[in-house]
Amino acid sequence: MAKAKKVTYTLAALAVIAGIAASGSLWVVLDSARSNVADDKVQLADFHSNDDAAIKRGEYVMRLADCAACHNADFSGGYKIDTPFGMLQTSNISPDRETGIGNMTERDFFNAVRQGRGEHGFLYPAMPYTAYTQMSDGDMHDLWAYFSAQKPVHNAIDENAGMNFPYNIRLAMAGWNLLFFDNNAFKPQTAQNDEWNRGKYIVDGPAHCSVCHTARNALGGEISSQYLQGGNLGSWYAPDITPNPHAGIGKWSDAQIADYLKTGSNGESVAAGPMAEAVEHSTQYFNDRDLHAIATYLRSLPASSTPKSAGFVMDKTRHDQAALRYEVDCSACHGLSGEGITGMVPAFAGNGAMQNDPTNMIHSLLDGARAPHTEGRPTSAGMPAFSWKLNDQEMADVLNYVRNSWGNQAAEVKASQVADLRKITGAGDKLKVPAMK
Repeated sequence: MAKAKKVTYTLAALAVIAGIAASGSLWVVLDSARSNVADDKVQLADFHSNDDAAIKRGEYVMRLADCAACHNADFSGGYKIDTPFGMLQTSNISPDRETGIGNMTERDFFNAVRQGRGEHGFLYPAMPYTAYTQMSDGDMHDLWAYFSAQKPVHNAIDENAGMNFPYNIRLAMAGWNLLFFDNNAFKPQTAQNDEWNRGKYIVDGPAHCSVCHTARNALGGEISSQYLQGGNLGSWYAPDITPNPHAGIGKWSDAQIADYLKTGSNGESVAAGPMAEAVEHSTQYFNDRDLHAIATYLRSLPASSTPKSAGFVMDKTRHDQAALRYEVDCSACHGLSGEGITGMVPAFAGNGAMQNDPTNMIHSLLDGARAPHTEGRPTSAGMPAFSWKLNDQEMADVLNYVRNSWGNQAAEVKASQVADLRKITGAGDKLKVPAMK
């Protein structure tokens, strides 16, 4: 009996210690002392900065953070984000007092952007406060000045109405933050130069690259050991952007990295899907200094361990049928030899970006795609959908032909993969040809 009591008391003591430790960790996660540098009296709806230079700098910070891509050009919100836990809608972040953030003070604004705590409670990490927490006080002050100069838009949004139970309970995010939120400001590494530190600040902070390009665990937390090595993004795939020469950007020059971010194409690859949105609303506005800082930082990272694929050999009948189908349906834009059209249509020949995860290629074939409209390349070429014309096996065969021709070698794309994505995206089936009477 005494032994049982001793065990019970020991377990209770351990539970108390664990609770104290958890409470201490939660305190660190919830600590918003950094926001004390911000004003806590004047609400956004009542404030208009008269500092034109700060407003201009704030606009650039807004571009770095890609606010417009999710919250729309007028910041009225309503953009739908599909997650494994349900559907979110982005909030109205215009200065409207009733439906936007007009009632927020600057300190409230800091807490929302950097700590993920809004007027309705904890925010979901689809709003990348997990990255924005690294943003500097200066950038935050300028961003506040910029939003003070925007027009209020009345647009009521119930952000988490589409989230499944229990994920629609915002308080649960306190536990998620305890597990996955690193509530620390950016700290320059003294062993690195200013360009490298600037690149890391942009990549890990406002540009929030890891939010898309890093794989996540079952609870939606980023897997730090797979930093920037590629991750699923709804029905798209954000590829590996480490220096891996097979799966990543190891074969890209600094100029190609900068050109891709500035224009949406580096002469070989063309941005599509969510990345096209990021280029159109965000990265095309980056100055040359920041673009090269990003390239410098990305090149310094350890390459992922993803090996080069062994390739896939199609049987002759399917190969010949796929080759004919490619010539009829694809070659007008992508070229008979997979050469593409520089700056407009991606090349297939020797394009390492299309030889790994096939999600984006399947998605583009099913639903079509559009390149970003940028100042450098204003003609944003479009890709038509082929869901109506190709069944799952025919689509897989075309992709296997493209991914294993002109010096390419990639793993087999299976018809079941096409079928799964067809269902997820809601793309229609191949049209049935009516029988002739």
